[in-house]
Amino acid sequence: MSQTPWLLILALGILLPSVFLFLAKALQTAGILKTEIAQRLSVVLSLAAAYFIFQEQFNQLKILGIALGIGAVLCILFSHRQSTGQGSQGMLYLGLVWVGYALIDVLLKYTTSLGLQFAVALNLMFVCALIISMGYLLIKYKSLGSMQNIGAGLLLGFLNFANIAFYVKAHMLLKDSPAIVFAGMNILVVVFGVIAGLVFFKERLKPASTLGLLLGLTSVICLAYAMSA
Repeated sequence: MSQTPWLLILALGILLPSVFLFLAKALQTAGILKTEIAQRLSVVLSLAAAYFIFQEQFNQLKILGIALGIGAVLCILFSHRQSTGQGSQGMLYLGLVWVGYALIDVLLKYTTSLGLQFAVALNLMFVCALIISMGYLLIKYKSLGSMQNIGAGLLLGFLNFANIAFYVKAHMLLKDSPAIVFAGMNILVVVFGVIAGLVFFKERLKPASTLGLLLGLTSVICLAYAMSA
């Protein structure tokens, strides 16, 4: 336990629940569209970190795939435009979401250098996040909520844990290509979100969404080829 990265665990334990709170506040003050854009375009900061911090080399195919992916995300998001009021408070929470998600990406990438300590760190950061979240609820609301809320929270927590575990595993398998993991995750989340809307919720595919879907698929193909280049 002497080599356990406590500072990293504490940082992620604080960041994970904090960013969810910022996300909720951004949704309330700026609307879903701008919040989605801030969340997904945090990949720009993650990609900058891949280049400047993790010293990843970008070939033309990788740059093309990333550019197409960002274009796909913007097309899909702007196809669901809605008018919302947005003041300085909304801008503040959007900025916190943008920076917060990128910082989590970078710190999770760093956990891949821990080797066998990765599993220990992942479990401890979620325990830390749980303790901080419970403390926040008890201080602000004097209660942990109803059993229904607790059950829903546990389900979402389990899914989030699995998501982060697979995400970090992807970074471990592609340790020299963090940009592909950063971009691939954000692009595929949006693309699969559109597909889920079509299949399960019978949404109509708008022209901008169609273009975004095509750009997203092309982007994934480019990034896949970039991995083997």
